[in-house]
Amino acid sequence: MKRSEINNVIKKFEKILEEYKVSIPPFCYWDYEQWCEKNNEYDEIRDNQLGWDITDFGLNSFNEVGFSLITLRNGNQKDDRYEKPYAEKLLMLFENQRAPMHYHAYKCEDIINKGGGTLIISVYNAEKDGSLSKDDVIINTDGRSYKAPAGTKVYLKPGESITIWPYQYHDFAVEGGDVLIGEVSMCNDDVNDNFFYAPIGRFPEIEEDESPYRLLCTEYPKFIK
Repeated sequence: MKRSEINNVIKKFEKILEEYKVSIPPFCYWDYEQWCEKNNEYDEIRDNQLGWDITDFGLNSFNEVGFSLITLRNGNQKDDRYEKPYAEKLLMLFENQRAPMHYHAYKCEDIINKGGGTLIISVYNAEKDGSLSKDDVIINTDGRSYKAPAGTKVYLKPGESITIWPYQYHDFAVEGGDVLIGEVSMCNDDVNDNFFYAPIGRFPEIEEDESPYRLLCTEYPKFIK
């Protein structure tokens, strides 16, 4: 992705948050110089990749396949300093955009439509070899639990949610406008706990055609005494 495209996406995301009167933490607004002044008291943000995360999954087609995320809080399965067993994100999926099919081996998550259009999630079980199972899927939505055929599309209106279990394939699409999404989950590990049905990358390669408007969660400078 071009840096200018990432900048424009973040500005659009911020505008939608403002419209929905959703506030985000101060660290989401710090620039490079401010980050350089933040000492090791702020390593939880750095080490657990809190903040902005804009990705085209390495496909260079963000308007069709992409996701915009803000990780608000997160623990760390591999670092005893960060004992939180949970994570929280805000996500944005724009109209005509989708996020690809994947599952998590560890993470259980609730996905919530916070407002906008309809969020559409297709669900399958994952076989041991990573293929899509043909078996029925257990679907949990807002206190309701039921079985449905593999590949069932779950339509979530604003306020509705679905629980995604480990080894449950899922993808994202929207209709009727952009959708602001909430995620409440176990600890998030984007490096080791994302398994995509089609081989793709998790983070974008960035072409630096202009200066960053906001730093992404993978770009924070370390504090140097």
